[in-house]
Order: sequence, then C-alpha cells, then structure tokens
Amino acid sequence: MKRILVTGANGQLGTTLKQQSLGSEDRWVFCGRNEMDITDSHSIASFMEKQSFDYCINCAAYTHVEGAETEIEAAHALNVEGVKNLVAACNEKQLTLLHISTDYVFDGTKKTPYVETDPTAPLNQYGKSKLQGEHYIQQKAKAFYIIRTSWLYSKTLGANFYSAILNRAKNGEPLTVVNDQVGTPTDVAHLAEFLFQMIKKEPEYGLYHFSDEQIMSWYDLAVAIVKEHQLEVPVTPSTTSGGGAVRPTYSPLVSNKPF
Repeated sequence: MKRILVTGANGQLGTTLKQQSLGSEDRWVFCGRNEMDITDSHSIASFMEKQSFDYCINCAAYTHVEGAETEIEAAHALNVEGVKNLVAACNEKQLTLLHISTDYVFDGTKKTPYVETDPTAPLNQYGKSKLQGEHYIQQKAKAFYIIRTSWLYSKTLGANFYSAILNRAKNGEPLTVVNDQVGTPTDVAHLAEFLFQMIKKEPEYGLYHFSDEQIMSWYDLAVAIVKEHQLEVPVTPSTTSGGGAVRPTYSPLVSNKPF
C-alpha cells in the first residue's frame, strides 16, 4: 500500500483525484491550505509529523494568469517559495514529489508541439514563476516528477472554461471566443488517471508532458462543447485583445518519453 499526500486538494485536479481515489487500495490524504500551507515551512513540518507518506502530489499553485502580472509576490510565494518548502520536506521525509506545471513555460514560437527537451521562454509572470519552481525541483529534489499539462478543464466541476461555455450556451447567449491561441485542452480526469499510472508504474524520475491529443484553439473547443450538447447558439471567432498577460499563441504539448 502506497501513502499519497495531495496538496491543493480543493482545486480542480485535487478534487478529481479525491473522487478517483475512492476505493483505492492505497491511502490518500488530501489537504487544502487550511490544513497545510505550503508557503509556510512550519505548517508543512507540523502536518508531515502526524503521519508518513511515500508520495506528495503538489496541486497547490497560483494559477490566475492575469492576476500574476500585478500580484507577482503572491504568485512567487506559491509557485516558487512553496515549491522550495515542499522539496525540503520531501527530501527530509524521503517522499517522491509529483509537481504539476504548465505549457506557459514556452513562448509559442514553435510550429510543432512542444516536447520535454524544448527550450523554455515564458512570456508572462505566471509562466516565469512556474518555470522557477521547475528549475528548483530539478536542482534540489532527490526524487521527483514534473508533469507539464495544458488548458485543464472539467466536465463535472465548478468554474472553468468548459462550464462557462456550457452555461452561457444553455442560456442561449451568443459566444465570442479567441481563435489565435492554440493548445491541447486536457480533461482533468485524464490527467488524474495519468498521475495514478505514474505512481503505479514508477517510471524514471524527471520531466514529463501530459495532455490530451487534440490540438485546437479556444474557439475550436467552444464549438466542440456546443456541438457535444447539441445546442443551437452562434460561436464567433475573435482575436486576443491587447493588454494584460501575454500568452503563447501556440503551445500544444506532446511527450517524447512515454512510459
């Protein structure tokens, strides 16, 4: 039986892992910020003193791309300092760290999907903070997996792109969605299953990409959602407006190291 700690348990991925772990032979423990604040090393130490773990899946992160442009310190606290604290604790307690990262570590200038060995060049503060966290893990962690994923959405959980588009479409609202950002939208349930398999199979430590395979724009995804639910609302393509966080125009992910 493996013992797995999940941080950021109240987010989209953490909640999905909790649902999928029901009935598992392994022991899963889920903690939100109230139970363990990763920006506070004492909070981590106190929590980990209570029980032993083999793995830590870090789902805790500052993910508001626009907000990170002005809340640079807050993004850094979670995405960099929090990661440093987790690495120290995992090294001390001999846990394997599974850390979730993002396609936004790339600048989008490539013409084919990004693989693990491609050079990084984040365009915004969110991407920069996530890349700093990655680098620290690679330099200091004794046992780790970094999993970059792309455009997470959920068909069943709260506020995300899928639910926002679906709710507006059900209300008969015309939709206008950008078509100049292209990526690999990923169902969070598929990412959760990938993490289960990673823990089960224990591949070589290091950096991995995981996303769903279909390459599309946000506009394409919105059209697919409307069609899936057989709704009759117009979906109009648009271009990204100026100002705010700069996003990569092309950031699909693919893995060159499957396991």
